[in-house]
Amino acid sequence: MTSARNPLHFTLEAQCDLGIMPAFSRQRTSILFKNLHLFQLKAPETLSPETLERQLATHLFRPCGSLETATLGWVPPLDDAARALVHRANHCLLLCARRQERLLPASVITEILEERVLEREQREMRSIGRRERRQLREEILSELLPRAFTHSRRIRVYVDLQTHWLLVDAASTPRAEEVVSLLRKTLGSLPVQPPHPQGAPAQHMTRWVSEGQVPGGLELGDACELRDPRDSGSVVRCRGQDLGSEAIAAHIRAGKQVVKLALEWPERGSFMLQEDLSIKRLRLADALRQTARDDLEDERARLDAEFFLLTQTLRELCRWLEERFSLHPSAETGTR
Repeated sequence: MTSARNPLHFTLEAQCDLGIMPAFSRQRTSILFKNLHLFQLKAPETLSPETLERQLATHLFRPCGSLETATLGWVPPLDDAARALVHRANHCLLLCARRQERLLPASVITEILEERVLEREQREMRSIGRRERRQLREEILSELLPRAFTHSRRIRVYVDLQTHWLLVDAASTPRAEEVVSLLRKTLGSLPVQPPHPQGAPAQHMTRWVSEGQVPGGLELGDACELRDPRDSGSVVRCRGQDLGSEAIAAHIRAGKQVVKLALEWPERGSFMLQEDLSIKRLRLADALRQTARDDLEDERARLDAEFFLLTQTLRELCRWLEERFSLHPSAETGTR
């Protein structure tokens, strides 16, 4: 007899979807990106919204099976009720991947494994070898995975057909690359590459801090990370600091380079630029966010306004990056 699923095993997101969480726990959907990983796209004109819609439908999201650690697939980018897998606006195509994983910390597995190894060694009066430990570990995984909680997150990505950039809102590079790989698998091929700057970005950022100014109308923020290129373990992190101070200058004279830099974008917002040209902690100015009309009763209209605002602003940011770091799509970009 199959037992009913314990409702405690539903994720918070699933409980909201099923209506078993109180209404006040729901949050309004937002598509304003917080982190950016950039990829240059060689042939965006080949991405037809209609064709892309059909292709995405072949790799829809599905929940984790009982013995799966994670799954990844496509969902509607605006909301599940919208059904469309591609949202087009401002010459951009918005997509959304959903990743679900089972939460099973390695420390839990290790602890149970050590208990069982000790128990077997005492019972059988012999040492347990590496191969047998591996088999025990697999048995523990098979036992625990079906009972593990699941956690889901949505990772949005959009293609700018006008500027040939593909942008992924992911907290880490592996997550961004995972979504790009899913898109490549969905399409069959995807001619993209990470940006290849002329000169090391750390050298540019170090010079900006040393000179106390940023080209292109941006300004220094109040945070940075410095690292010694000769010793990766020699790192200094500064927050809420005057980057023009003597203390920062002393670190630079000692040979450290700025590898992360907070920048202020007047009348636009702020962000943290990293040495791989990814963007962290992107925040648009309140005045800009107001233009998204948060008070619109029509949720779809509000999301459309947000997406238009986002793409217009990030188009300017990509142009700034292109000019500062001489980023131009390579004619030799291959199809991967």
